[in-house]
Amino acid sequence: MRTDNYFVPSLFLMPSFEQELEKLFPEKETVFHHLGRYLFHPSNHVWGLITRYYQAHLAKADERIGIQVRTFESGPSPLQHVMNQIYACVFKEKLLPQVDKQKPVVTAPSGIPKLKSVLITSLTSGYSENMRNMYWQHPTVNGDLIGVFQPSHEGHQQTDKNLHDRKAWAEMYLLSLGGLKPWILYKPENQTTPNPPCRQVMSMEPCFHAPPFYDCKAKRGVDTGALVPHVRHCEDMSWGLKLVGSHESHDQL
Repeated sequence: MRTDNYFVPSLFLMPSFEQELEKLFPEKETVFHHLGRYLFHPSNHVWGLITRYYQAHLAKADERIGIQVRTFESGPSPLQHVMNQIYACVFKEKLLPQVDKQKPVVTAPSGIPKLKSVLITSLTSGYSENMRNMYWQHPTVNGDLIGVFQPSHEGHQQTDKNLHDRKAWAEMYLLSLGGLKPWILYKPENQTTPNPPCRQVMSMEPCFHAPPFYDCKAKRGVDTGALVPHVRHCEDMSWGLKLVGSHESHDQL
């Protein structure tokens, strides 16, 4: 079987798999973490990409923040309004500090500034350049030092090209080192930043973007996001499915 979809949530809808899946994954929101860590072992080449980049740019930071940017808009570049929304999110949720455009230097209250490394992954370099220039040209309001890094910018999707896929796999590993629930941007309308600009997801599981909607046994369409407590619709795609932990599923019942 070969697919570019994360179809694991649909397996949890099948009663015949229920008992075995419960043994394998008692914590539903860690399925992808375990698959990625213990089953999808990177090749030596990919592991080299991961470790060299981590040691060179991320290892010494007091805090590490990962930002993945992928847009599907046609027409003029969405860079500016996407950056506006990213800044609105990271500043509102205090993931990154704002800058002081009036002062040339800001000293950290403790006298020892925190070093924060931001890893941005995108097919284009504009997003990381925008943020890097902002934090280079202006001090942060709290004196923190911000480094912005981007491993690659391939320009466009190059499916089935080995080096392209290896870089993507390495960046997935680098982004997921924290094992935390990410924040996700809401889809903007008319290139305007939504309010709120983002929300924290229910679980760190990926979204299955093309789930089934047909119940073969009942021979009719069903809401597959309402069949079992631990499979819910995704935050950014109302038709998608994702696995959630027991506490999130109970909150939504």
